[in-house]
Amino acid sequence: MEKAKISGYQLFVLFFLFEIGSALLVPLAGEAKQGAWLVILIAMIGGFLLFFVYYGLFQYYPDQLLTEYVRHIMGNFLGRIVAFLYILYFMYLAARVLRDFGETLLTFAYPHVPLFFANAVFILVVVYTVRKGIEVLARTGELFFVLENLLFMTFILLIVVSGMIHINNLKPVFEISGVEMMKMSFTETLFFPFGEIIVFLMIFPYLNEPQRLKKIGIGSLAASGIFLAFIMALNVAVLGVDLTTRSQYPFLSLIQSIEIAGFLERLDVYFLVKLMIGGFIKISVFTYVAVTGTANVFNFKEPSRLTYPIGFVILLISIVIASSYSEHIHEGLDFVPIYLHLPFQVIIPILLLIIAYFKNRKKAGLCTTKTLKGGADKK
Repeated sequence: MEKAKISGYQLFVLFFLFEIGSALLVPLAGEAKQGAWLVILIAMIGGFLLFFVYYGLFQYYPDQLLTEYVRHIMGNFLGRIVAFLYILYFMYLAARVLRDFGETLLTFAYPHVPLFFANAVFILVVVYTVRKGIEVLARTGELFFVLENLLFMTFILLIVVSGMIHINNLKPVFEISGVEMMKMSFTETLFFPFGEIIVFLMIFPYLNEPQRLKKIGIGSLAASGIFLAFIMALNVAVLGVDLTTRSQYPFLSLIQSIEIAGFLERLDVYFLVKLMIGGFIKISVFTYVAVTGTANVFNFKEPSRLTYPIGFVILLISIVIASSYSEHIHEGLDFVPIYLHLPFQVIIPILLLIIAYFKNRKKAGLCTTKTLKGGADKK
């Protein structure tokens, strides 16, 4: 484990930027139509529940990484297997996000650039940052957070001035039933992006104010959830339901629709900057925890030496993960939530928390018994 510390504000920033990283690319909860923003907020509540599971694990093992205390909970042999599976899971997610942003860059800005080259350039920047450690990554996140807020305020101002917002496009909110909304929230939107915060179990021990973790986690989840719900509502209010659900990148379509005074238009660079910031932070976090977890499981004394090999593996996975972008999206919607997100984000953490509870309860009972015996012997 790296000897480093990050502040509560830095963790909040990483949390927020990570959550909105790739969620802006897709029509999140688009099948809910006018109620998409409400589905996101419901999923956010589910995200709170998952966070409390992760926070419970952190309370039992505040100074250990996920890949470390899973061996204490499940035993060395089985624990190493589960820890290694989590490393593969984080690498796979890093590769998926890298493929998402690589494909988007090619579609939007560089149609004649090979996918391998675009992904390679991106992962090189990520690896260079990860090699510097979590403190450098956190400080980079702080700079990006300021830039992100400035861009967002400018963007909202332009949208309002252009007069493109039509509130009637958000009616009726309950186009689908409440039961369908709940199902969509807890089977799709919960896993992506809210459930992916499990990756921060590998970063929580670096927090220099662990007593503030609960407030930071809830605050950052609430901020990112409200932000994503607002953006989705804005997409529908400006573009309408049909265009929002049919568009491959609705947020890009929203930006491209801005036109003020006949000359201020085609602000695609805004989308490009947000794309770079979101992709960089999310891939960097996944890559960092994969490197740290590998070093922890296999007892590497210098984790920085693993950054380039793991970065190269992530690059290769991002290329071979699917033969086309449509296949990549299909895999992400049908395979990943059930067979990867559900066990790694929900089932395994809950089982770990239950086992940790009984193990620590047993230890507490033994300590109490020894104390009582010691007092009786003295008498």
